[in-house]
This record gives sequence, structure tokens and C-alpha cells, in this order.
Amino acid sequence: MDIRDFRLERYMAQHEFSAPFLLCSSDCETLSIQDLLTFEDQSYENFLNLKLGYTEAPGSPELREEISAWYNAIDSNDVIVTSGAEETIFIAMHVLLRSGDHVIVQMPAYQSLHEIPKSIGCHVSPWHMVEKNGAWHLDLEILHDLITPNTKVLVINSPHNPTGYQFSASDWAEIEKICSDHSIFIISDEVYRGIEHNPDTALNPMADMSESALSIGVMSKSLGLAGLRIGWVASQNEEFRKKFQAFKDYTTICNSGPSEYLARLALKYKDQIIKNNLSIIHENMDILHTFFKSYADQVTWSAPIAGSTAFPRLVSDTPVETFCDKVRKDTGVLLLPGTVFHVETPHFRLGYGRKNMPDILGRFEQYLQSRI
Repeated sequence: MDIRDFRLERYMAQHEFSAPFLLCSSDCETLSIQDLLTFEDQSYENFLNLKLGYTEAPGSPELREEISAWYNAIDSNDVIVTSGAEETIFIAMHVLLRSGDHVIVQMPAYQSLHEIPKSIGCHVSPWHMVEKNGAWHLDLEILHDLITPNTKVLVINSPHNPTGYQFSASDWAEIEKICSDHSIFIISDEVYRGIEHNPDTALNPMADMSESALSIGVMSKSLGLAGLRIGWVASQNEEFRKKFQAFKDYTTICNSGPSEYLARLALKYKDQIIKNNLSIIHENMDILHTFFKSYADQVTWSAPIAGSTAFPRLVSDTPVETFCDKVRKDTGVLLLPGTVFHVETPHFRLGYGRKNMPDILGRFEQYLQSRI
């Protein structure tokens, strides 16, 4: 398998656990095991009595039932549990694609969403997002133009990392129709589902809308439980699920029993967890609006409308990697340069899903003040 280094993950591996102040985190506020166990009577005793044998390959029936409850047209048999969203992406790409196929990917994107198809031998066309008039945009006419007779898969992500963009309901429906008309399978990365800043903008999962689609979910982002390493794929397409499960026999086979138990518990009380995380997000967004207004001569942004990440732009001729490196060395604050997303413009990712964001933003603010 010939695949390039994962820029984002290599960058985070180098700095995430050495930089003392993370301002680029993509996830929401996390919880402890004790926090989760307090949700339900007897859960502490049940967790301690859990046997550490093999688990069911597609995931425990109880966990798949909780996951399917987050959908309308999906039942528990339509869900396969994975070791995080990364495994879902890896397997789905290998199941759906062959060398020579054409793939369209919404960009910027998490690198595996375009790098894995390239490693398979696919031709990948970027569907670039454009920033204008204080917002991010995607042009459906450009999507039409990118489609070829050999287009097999469209990869989309909403809510979007890193921009905080969210498709409109009308564009979302039109994408499903376009792909249906051209027999294109949709891989829909929905890992930030549930933390739309305005609940009225929440979209139907793509897996609910089409049998030629899959939705990717994970415990890491909206729920802040990355340490569980639990993700899933949801799809009505039985043939795809059979191939996915067979391929998984060559990766993780099955998942961690303790993680599955805690994930089921968290999903049962997901509304409460997400409500708490949205409260943090809204408070932090208020602070960020004031911050970017105050420092518009140094950094600008198109305010996100969903998720827990933003993609501000540096107003300077300084290369963004140099800027982020100097911020880290001078203040201990870690920002994520847009170059890890293969973006040539001077953008960087900023995360605002954690309680400590205001304090860390204050350190970044002191750095910007020192440049005045």
C-alpha cells in the first residue's frame, strides 16, 4: 500500500501532548468514566462485572440499537460498529472503490477521505469550498461539472471540519438527487452531527435518505468521547454492509467490550451530553465574535454555523506554518496550520468545543497584542 504521511495526524503526534495549551482541538468537552457511570443506577456494578472476552463482530446488539435510534430509516441491523471513524473510512473506501475509479471529495477534508482513494489508484477531483462575503460556500454547478461517466463515489462532510460549514437542506437534498441520477454512492461524514448551532439547520442523515449512501458516526466529536475509540457506519445497502463486515475481519474483527458498554451508556443519554456541549459552544462563540472583531487587522474569520471548529485566516505575508510555530514556541498555544489540510491560503484551525478555550484564547490574544 503506497500512501503519503497523514499531515494532520503527524503534526498532532508531534505537538498535541507537548504543547500545554490546545486551541485547535476538534472535539468537544470530554467526560470521565465516572461521569458516564453516574447516568444510570447499577451501571458501576455492571461495568465492573463486564467479561473481557470477544465481542460480536458488528458490535453489541444493545449499542447498535442505541445508534440506530439516532436515525429514522436505519435499524440496528443497518449499523456496524468500528474502532473510530478512521476504520470506517478505510474499510468503506476499499469496499466501494477500485483502481481507475473516479471520486469527488469536498475540500478541505480530513486527509484519509481523499488520500485512501488515491492509494487505491483512484482519480480524485477536489470539490473546493470558497470563502466569500464572510461565509463558506459550495457550488452545486461545479459538482455537476466534476462528474464523469466513471464517478463512483462522492465524499461530503457536514457539519464540516475545519470550516464549521453546514449544507442547506435544499442543497443536501439536491446532492442526493444528483448522485442518484448518476448512480454515485455517497460517503457522508457526519461525525459533528448534533452540534449544529441552530437546531433548525440539522440535516437528515444521508443514510436515511438513500440506499446508495452511508453515514459515518463516532463518539469522539459531538460527544467528546474520543478515548472510547468507537465509531460506526450506517447504511441501508445490504450488499455494502456484507462486504464491509467481511473486510473488517482483516482489520479489528471486533471492538472493545468496555468501550462498547460506555458508548451505549453515553448514547442513551446523548441529549444531555450534547446539550452541555452546545452550551459551551455558544458561550465560546460569543467570546470569539468579540475576539475576531477586535483583531480583524491580524486575523479574520467566516463564523462557523455548526460543529466545534473554525478556520480563520491570517492577515499577513507570514507563512501560516511559521506563524503557528512561533505562537506555540512563545505562548505554548497550539494552532493547526491549514497546510495540514492541503490548503495553500494562510488559514489555521481553531477549536472552541472545550471549557478551557477562553483562557487559552487569552494567551493567544496576548501574543497578537505583542505584534501591534
